[in-house]
Amino acid sequence: MIVFKYAFWIFYRIWFYILVIIPIIILLPILLVSISKDEWYPLFFKLARIWSKFILIGMGFNWKIEQEQIPEVDKSYMFIANHTSMIDIMLMLVSVKNPFVFVGKKELARIPLFGFFYKKTCILVDRSSAKSRKAVFLRAQRKLQSGLSICIFPEGLVPEEHIVLDEFKDGAFRLAINHQIPIVPLIFMDNKKRFSYTFFSGGPGSMRVKIHEFIQTEGLTINDTRELNNSSRKIIFNQLESKH
Repeated sequence: MIVFKYAFWIFYRIWFYILVIIPIIILLPILLVSISKDEWYPLFFKLARIWSKFILIGMGFNWKIEQEQIPEVDKSYMFIANHTSMIDIMLMLVSVKNPFVFVGKKELARIPLFGFFYKKTCILVDRSSAKSRKAVFLRAQRKLQSGLSICIFPEGLVPEEHIVLDEFKDGAFRLAINHQIPIVPLIFMDNKKRFSYTFFSGGPGSMRVKIHEFIQTEGLTINDTRELNNSSRKIIFNQLESKH
């Protein structure tokens, strides 16, 4: 029986990357057009949402989104969530309709084909480089000034399997304060069980998402960054702890 389980997990992981690539190949011409001008990014974002739904359905996932507050159209936000694996990207895209730009690790740019569009549309960060982190901050500011939102997984990296929620980096909260935009905490309650970075694990099933009431930053200053960080993390941590 255990042999069949391991065989399933190997196939399941390979199948995921096949699903990632197939819609990119099918939509390639229009994807290339959509990234050719900055003002066409909303079109790319819509295609990315279709791509995400294709992958989640193909993996046997069904998602349920609970919203305590709904983001307004044409308003910028800072979206944050707990991080478990690459599947978080797809679930974030189906959960949020407001066009946003990911701030993500540069390693994902190495994935064939996907990496090309990832590099072109996301803000990549090398967390070991102070220069890279500063460049990310400036690029994110430009995106916010153009009316887009930003999505950051504030843990920085995927924590080890036994860690419910790692400590948060300050970048997302500094940006939110600087631009006086609301922080929108999302809690992905089942992603670690469904598809984590532990290779021999996961499987089809339900993926619950909770979009928490927004955290306002109006009137806050950079001195409030740590308190805002801690209160945001506490919201997500408490929800993960009580998810059952």
